[in-house]
Amino acid sequence: MSLCAECFNNGDHTGHDFNMFRSQAGGACDCGDSNVMRETGFCNRHRLRTGENVPSVPRDLLLMSEMVLPRFIICIIQYLRDGYTEPDTSTERDLQKVLQQLEPQISFLEELTKMGGAMRTVLTKILTNQQIFKDLSVGQEENVYAKNNYEKYLSALKNSGLVSVEEKAQSGAAEPTRGAEAGAGAGALGLLVVILLPIVFLKEDQDGGQSVGQRKRVKLSSTAKDPSIMDSLKHKCFLEELLFWTIKYEFPQKMVTFLLNMLPDQDYKITFTKTFVQHYAFIMKTLMKSQESDTMSNRIVHISVQLFSNEELARHVTEECQLLDIMVTVLLYMMESCLIKSELQDEENSRHVVVNCSEPLLKNNTYWPLVSDFINILSHQSVAKKFLEDHSLLMLWMSFVSFFQGMNLNKRELSEHVEFESQTYYAAFAAELEACAQPMWGLLTHCKVKETQEYTKTVVRYCLETLQIWFDAIGFVDEPAPNQVTFHLPLHRYYAMFLSKAVKCQGLDLDSLLPHQEMLMKIMVHPLQIQASLSEIHSNMWVRNGLQIKGQAMTYVQSHFCNSMIDPDIFLLQVCASRLDPDYFISSVFERFKVVDLLTMASVHQNAVLDGEQERPMLEGALTFLVILSSLRIHLGMADDEILRAEMVSQLCMNDRTHSSLLDLIPENPNPKSGIVPGSCSFEEMLSAVADFKAPVFEPGGSMQQGMYTPKEEVWEKEFDPIMVVLRTVYRRDVQSAMDRYSAFLKQSGMHTTGNPWPPYKERTPLHPCYKGLDRLLHCKTLHIVIFTLLYKIWLDHSNMSEHVLCMVLYLIELGLDNQVQEDKEDEVRCILEHCHDSWFPGTNLLSNLHHVINYVRVRVPETAPEVKREKDPPPSTSAEASNFGQNSRRLTGNWRENVREAQVFSLVAERRRKFQEIINRSSTEASQVVRPKSSSTRWVPPGTPPQLVTEILEIRESMLSLLIKLHQKLSAKQNSLSATWLEDMETNSHAHGDGITAIERILTKAATRSRQSKRSIQEICGKVSPPVAPKKNSPTDKKTMDKDERRQRARERQQKLLAEFASRQKSFMETAMDVVLGHRCKSDETKKLPTTDDEHIYPADTCGAAHDVRLALMQRFFKDSSCLQSVSIGWEGGVYVQTCGHTLHIDCHKSYMVSLRNDQMLQGFSVDKGEFTCPLCRQFANSVLPCRPGRSTEVVSWHMPTNKKTAVLVKEVEDLQEQLGLFPTESNLSKEMESVIKDIKNTTQRKYMDYGKNPGSPDNDFLFMYSVARTNLELELVHRGGNLCSGGASAAAKRSCLNQLFHVLAMHMRLYSIDSAYNPWTRLTQVAQRRDEPEVPMLFRDCPSLLIIFVLTMPQPLRKEHFICLVRMLYNLQYTQALASLSAKFSPEERQAWSTSGALKKNAFDAEKSYDALLSHVIGELSKVKTVYDVNTEVPSMVSHIAVWSPHSIEYSLQQFCLPYLRLSCLLQHHLYGDKLSGCPEVEEFSGLAGCLGLLAPALQPSNPIYSASCLDWTVNAFDLMTQWCSEVTGLSDTQTLLVQDPRWASPHLLHLPDHYNIIFQYYHKKACTACKKVPKDPALCLVCGTFVCLKGLCCKQQGICECVLHSQHCGAATGIFLLINASVIIIIRGHRFCLWGSVYLDAHGEEDRDLRRGKPLFLCVERYRVLQQQWVSHTFDHINKRWGPHYNGL
Repeated sequence: MSLCAECFNNGDHTGHDFNMFRSQAGGACDCGDSNVMRETGFCNRHRLRTGENVPSVPRDLLLMSEMVLPRFIICIIQYLRDGYTEPDTSTERDLQKVLQQLEPQISFLEELTKMGGAMRTVLTKILTNQQIFKDLSVGQEENVYAKNNYEKYLSALKNSGLVSVEEKAQSGAAEPTRGAEAGAGAGALGLLVVILLPIVFLKEDQDGGQSVGQRKRVKLSSTAKDPSIMDSLKHKCFLEELLFWTIKYEFPQKMVTFLLNMLPDQDYKITFTKTFVQHYAFIMKTLMKSQESDTMSNRIVHISVQLFSNEELARHVTEECQLLDIMVTVLLYMMESCLIKSELQDEENSRHVVVNCSEPLLKNNTYWPLVSDFINILSHQSVAKKFLEDHSLLMLWMSFVSFFQGMNLNKRELSEHVEFESQTYYAAFAAELEACAQPMWGLLTHCKVKETQEYTKTVVRYCLETLQIWFDAIGFVDEPAPNQVTFHLPLHRYYAMFLSKAVKCQGLDLDSLLPHQEMLMKIMVHPLQIQASLSEIHSNMWVRNGLQIKGQAMTYVQSHFCNSMIDPDIFLLQVCASRLDPDYFISSVFERFKVVDLLTMASVHQNAVLDGEQERPMLEGALTFLVILSSLRIHLGMADDEILRAEMVSQLCMNDRTHSSLLDLIPENPNPKSGIVPGSCSFEEMLSAVADFKAPVFEPGGSMQQGMYTPKEEVWEKEFDPIMVVLRTVYRRDVQSAMDRYSAFLKQSGMHTTGNPWPPYKERTPLHPCYKGLDRLLHCKTLHIVIFTLLYKIWLDHSNMSEHVLCMVLYLIELGLDNQVQEDKEDEVRCILEHCHDSWFPGTNLLSNLHHVINYVRVRVPETAPEVKREKDPPPSTSAEASNFGQNSRRLTGNWRENVREAQVFSLVAERRRKFQEIINRSSTEASQVVRPKSSSTRWVPPGTPPQLVTEILEIRESMLSLLIKLHQKLSAKQNSLSATWLEDMETNSHAHGDGITAIERILTKAATRSRQSKRSIQEICGKVSPPVAPKKNSPTDKKTMDKDERRQRARERQQKLLAEFASRQKSFMETAMDVVLGHRCKSDETKKLPTTDDEHIYPADTCGAAHDVRLALMQRFFKDSSCLQSVSIGWEGGVYVQTCGHTLHIDCHKSYMVSLRNDQMLQGFSVDKGEFTCPLCRQFANSVLPCRPGRSTEVVSWHMPTNKKTAVLVKEVEDLQEQLGLFPTESNLSKEMESVIKDIKNTTQRKYMDYGKNPGSPDNDFLFMYSVARTNLELELVHRGGNLCSGGASAAAKRSCLNQLFHVLAMHMRLYSIDSAYNPWTRLTQVAQRRDEPEVPMLFRDCPSLLIIFVLTMPQPLRKEHFICLVRMLYNLQYTQALASLSAKFSPEERQAWSTSGALKKNAFDAEKSYDALLSHVIGELSKVKTVYDVNTEVPSMVSHIAVWSPHSIEYSLQQFCLPYLRLSCLLQHHLYGDKLSGCPEVEEFSGLAGCLGLLAPALQPSNPIYSASCLDWTVNAFDLMTQWCSEVTGLSDTQTLLVQDPRWASPHLLHLPDHYNIIFQYYHKKACTACKKVPKDPALCLVCGTFVCLKGLCCKQQGICECVLHSQHCGAATGIFLLINASVIIIIRGHRFCLWGSVYLDAHGEEDRDLRRGKPLFLCVERYRVLQQQWVSHTFDHINKRWGPHYNGL
């Protein structure tokens, strides 16, 4: 179904689950068409049928187009005829050129289709009118061009292997069609003869080599009107020829779009569909020749899916145009081109042909569009019924399926490894799934009710017939050829699935659908061979065939294939097992698994076919297979809901799963997951019943988790089914994973705390009555003998026994106990007669056989075996001696034939051959001669002749029960682990979970409760004194754990030692990065919204970076450059941020480390040549090293001393210190390193972020850059702390801080730039001096934090704390005055007047210098002397905010807020320079807390009532004189308002605010044109910092070889960019020359990403993820948290 965006958005989708795929190919919207969708799903417009009463268009209006368009279309057609040359003579480019020149004309037609229904009607009339075509196509007599043109068209037809129908009639080639009136029966009979040819098509007398692929043509069924589907075409109208050329030119996109856009016209739709069907064979031929089959396939399906999704239309075409005949025939012909002789079984005489999987046709999935169409039309019930009713078509289809039967045959390599590993296997699996299984599932959906019984019977009959033909063709009798396996048996699987449906849904009797026993035995062989081969592959027996054979074994059970492959195979084997003799079946299994020789009581045996290390996995495989066979109920009685639940539980038990991976892992058939099937439980309901949702979380490393589902506790307790897990695991490790998770649950819940638990035993759903015979497998002597033998061998520790073997044996016993068989009397009689020669067990019932004691057993052993040697050694007087495994084995002398009845040599193979003979003798007399004797020559005999076998008799005297009890003792390592009364003491419910001991107890309890005899036996055995068990050795595992703990302890000690050493080293790794975060801060706390309509915009003018740029530019207009460059800080838009990972290393060690990195070429993600590396300890990214000054600790005490000096004295000392000349440091390792750090910092910075002065590269520029680095780092730390210091302590960012070391490096360099004492701001800050004429920046415009940093860095190091405090105090005076001036400019003239007057009264008070109103009044008075200062400039209203009334409280608050940023920075600086602790405080007390910390407030004042900011002032000269001086510097200037009204407060930086629904972004931006090139970008992207719309990888917007995203990241983020890719919903980060994929902040309802919008789910903003993204941006941790970086080469 396809919908346009408008109809989709106007529809009601509440509660719907949908996948949206966005097509680029155009097409018709199906909304409003009730043949395609239900009316309830229509959009509002179509539901109201608004288009019904539209008046028709006046005839005159369309006359012009009716006249002109036919000629326009014939022009296009003539041009296509002229331009076409056959592909062998032309290149693809020639055809493309023709199409490019035609593009405007086809685009014009496309535009016409968009004009609406009226124009489409005109076009339809012209395209389908036969008369117009006749008149214009051939051309008049005199028109030579038209004639030649038509000739070209005819030759193109001919070259395509097609002839027009007329030509065919003239040459007499047309075969007379068989009349449709012939009776259906006769037709079908006549047909069968013809149809069978393709299957057995190589005649006996032909020699095999040449005849491969020369197939006889298949005639169509009697209903076909035209016998020449494949090679005749007749064009009667423009539409037909247009489609012909569209196919010829391999479906050019523009033509496809035009043809699809016409579909809303119903007449056109019908005609076009018929035309499409008519050209179907031709499409297939073109597709097979095409070089671009992938693109072509997609375009074909784009068309066909719109035509065949409509049931009414599909049915119409099926009836009128023989659509089904055409499709099946076309598929047959297509596959004929790549047939080869099958080598399965009898290689020389095989008459079967299979597809060759290495052909491009299969390798490239070229058949896919045709198969897809076939599946599509079979989904319509009316069409599928027609197919199932047409017997000839069914037979034809079976012959098609048989081409895949036995394809991709694997032959086991026995000597050398294959040279070339063929990868064709995936093509084979894909072919079976798509060409055979999918149509099968399509047909099965229509065979669900009793009314359709006949269809199922027909299909089953044809399956059996085709299978019989196949067996004959490959020459199969009873034994499969050794060392061969094919995983492809589609005929078997068709048969199995239709059987399953017949019994489950249609109530048919299974026996009525089954063939005779001999056929069943044949059918069983190949699926069983696959199961055995799976075990062989996992046992490394196929290792010489390379990895691809493992790939096949994994694909066979993989989730997309399992329901069409392994499930039907197992079901078919279950059917065979339920109907064949159980002894025969069990024997066959062990023989196929090659473990017959292993099943002997003797401790030593010879295996002719397996190596020693392969025996155990093969035995485990055979037993596991038997357990699966006996316990799997998928097709044997489970309801659909139960199957879904079991599948879901098994997948969740292996691992926690995301919703989408779970959907993907659970097979779609037989139970659709969408829950559409009435009465069935939906996927979502089932999921919420069995699993808990874990919301997406973040791991400490920063990696993002998706939303996961994890099994509920009760699921682990009651529903965990290891058998289902084994069946569904692709990787063996998943089984282990499930068991680990299970044991973790048991430990956590306290159900089983010691040792490793065993897989739990799960009760099974009862069998459907039809399959009751399956239980006989568990109650047959052969299995009981095997079980007895294995219990015995495990008890005696024979080689190749394992815990898994015991586990499976116990599982089989328990299954047998739970599934009892009702025996008939006749059966018992038969058993007695049949088995009288056999003394192993008296009957077949497991319950009675459990307590049966076996005394003697005859074994065939090699002469060298211990059983033989023992007898010869002892003196004659000893009658018996315990052999090495603690048992008496006695050589019976005398007439031992009497004992034969007690001691049978048990041979599985002999048993099986006898059974087989019996069955075939019953069914046919000749068959006995056909059976080939089993000669040893078919087996691979290892070199070196084996020792001779001799027969020995062992004394056993055990029953299965006694062996179980002895094994219980062995496992529990206790002599009398079970007391005689333990049965009475047992709690029955404690058995569900546990280890082997629990399993044995559970079995014994079940046996005792179900049989009194067993109960007595158990009590008897437990009562006897058991033989002593050897004491348990100190197991190697205990030793291992001791070693482990010791090793861990040592490692920990080593690590601490290392860390202690490192702490004393002298060099720390750091990363310098460009920072723009500060520049993106805004005044308002409200986050800017991402525009999603044309009316919304983002204005960048109010950002911190923009404001500082304007300020500096204004200053440079009025004042001297060098003075300007000391009055501000830069770096808001491109500062350098320095952070460290904190690890230290010797300088020399670092150098050698860098050398080793240069030699290692395997590095990814960073460039060693650019000085980048990773920290050798923590692997974090770094690009510089910061020297740590040695020996600092000794000086600390002296320069931390508190002082009692007066402020005036300190001011003088500071002045003297500033006048000391900076000395060049002596050349040393340390100084060199310091210089290289500065070099690194400068290299990191782009040029434009360094040169702000009028003379680029001047010392002033350098000076500004240096101190701005310090400012940037302090400001950023404040941002990381949340914008204030209330929280105190060390923040996460503070741990990465290396400001102290950085300050020393900067100070060393800044000391070299001495400030001329005449221009030293300190004098103007602390003295009332004479005014100079040079245009210096007034003190009121200068930035106080910048001045503080300049003073600290230019004074001799280390700076005493008393001097630092003095600097802070003097600058606070200036900051406070700036606050007053800025505040006064915000007043209205009346308020200024009022405050000026009230303050003047307090000037003479004793504390006037610390009174805000007196000082405010003075400032207003001074600044009012010149009118320009307070003249409100109307152009900048935003800068001046009018509060309704300024109260003393609001003024105090405003002053504190103005001074806070300065205090925070000073406090932070003090913390880094002197290590003072930052004490936290509530936000309201932040001002007083910081002032106290900096010593601006006397300690006594601190706890008192509200603090006034003025009380922190400390004047060394008269306050009013100094303020007068500062104000006078301003009053002489024009345009001072902007510089005076400043606000140092900025909100925290934020990324843009995104809408909750991703669709809002997608709909607006995916069609938006790029601002640079005005085209819609192929990969649009959005900057999440500023909202700019850019083209990712767009060549159109490339500048100087750099693509737009990289360019934008340089302008907007100083080489850091965060972009949202619109068409992929993911975010990419660009950092300098590298980039990485960050992930997505939009997740679906189940907490999952949908990268590239592949799943088409609705996506919602994950606030948590977006917050993390913002956090990483602000804290500059992209490099550390995201590990997968790669170079972008400026191509993004």
